[in-house]
Amino acid sequence: MKKILAWAVMAVVVVLTIFPFWWMVRTALTPAADLYTDNFGLLPHDPTLINFARILGLTTEAEARAAGGSGARVDFARYLVNSIVYCVLIAGFQTLFCAMAGYAFARLRFPGRNLVFGILIAALMVPPIFTLLPNFVLVKELGLMNTMAGMVAPTVLMTPFAVFFLRQFFLSLPREVEEAAILDGNGPWGIFWRVALPMSRGPLITIGLTTIVWAWKDYLWPLLVGRGEENRLVTVALGVFLQQSPNTAPDWTGLMAASTLSVLPVLILLLLMGRRLVQSLNFTGNK
Repeated sequence: MKKILAWAVMAVVVVLTIFPFWWMVRTALTPAADLYTDNFGLLPHDPTLINFARILGLTTEAEARAAGGSGARVDFARYLVNSIVYCVLIAGFQTLFCAMAGYAFARLRFPGRNLVFGILIAALMVPPIFTLLPNFVLVKELGLMNTMAGMVAPTVLMTPFAVFFLRQFFLSLPREVEEAAILDGNGPWGIFWRVALPMSRGPLITIGLTTIVWAWKDYLWPLLVGRGEENRLVTVALGVFLQQSPNTAPDWTGLMAASTLSVLPVLILLLLMGRRLVQSLNFTGNK
């Protein structure tokens, strides 16, 4: 009986989790003219891909207006590439630098190590909104406004959580393996690259995936720094698209189509790497 109840609760949680995404896809497949009349079924009565076509710029202005849009052109493919570059830069460099810092805090001995690590952990208690203005002023003074470098600058080096997470894993690595590497003539740098990193694929993938998901949904910072269209991200583009909607009513079908397309890359990544992510949470250090 308890098992049946547990499965029932889990099923309810899964349905509640998936339903908003399902309704977003359903709205994207619904013709704008049927949006307020065909809103009772789980599937649209007359599904169409016109909303996706006009978001991708595959329709004429007249066809877009007839489908319920404003007729404004949205370079969604370009914004998608910008978001991918933004996430890859942050996740790649941040994972590498945090791994280096985490290993240094776990294995190296240097004056003030515990003090520096304590200050780093204290940074976890500082809300990101408090650092927004100082980062903005710094990026502006460096002349990096409206550039990809300025957008990734505040988080490309490290985050306190990632350093703490990887440090805890490096502390669990067997010292015997590192001692054997020392006997083979490896120094701290060689041990890190040849021993610690290969044994840390799971945690590194975990940090990389969580960083990508976090960066993909980032909105406020890219909105402030990447104002120009050449560096605009998908999240910012969705807000711009909503502002371009007709004054009578928001273009919900087009917005849901754009939102669906913006979710797909991260969803595909999680589906491909989700199993490795779950396996890595046990901190075994195995593949």
